[in-house]
Amino acid sequence: MNDRLTAENALSKLANTPGKEFITLFKHGSLKIEIYKPDKVDSQIPHKKDEIYVVASGNGIFVKGDDRQPFQAGEILFVPAFVEHHFENFSEDFATWVFFYGPDGGEK
Repeated sequence: MNDRLTAENALSKLANTPGKEFITLFKHGSLKIEIYKPDKVDSQIPHKKDEIYVVASGNGIFVKGDDRQPFQAGEILFVPAFVEHHFENFSEDFATWVFFYGPDGGEK
């Protein structure tokens, strides 16, 4: 890693990547770290690896399967591989770190 991972520098790098809602900032082994800032609608599809979100800023509703829960900055959210999930009704300043890890199909 050439520089520190802070929300400020990650969001600055993302802002300098036109048309992108996320960018990968770090990879090591099975770990991949991204910053994600959707624009009005979160249209992501399920992923093949387990993932952890660490909400950097904002708030809204997190939908995972049939579960709907409010979230706010500072929260950690876990999603197993292949589980449907997305963010809804999120604030304009919403951004989250995304940590993908483990084998395809998730850890058992």
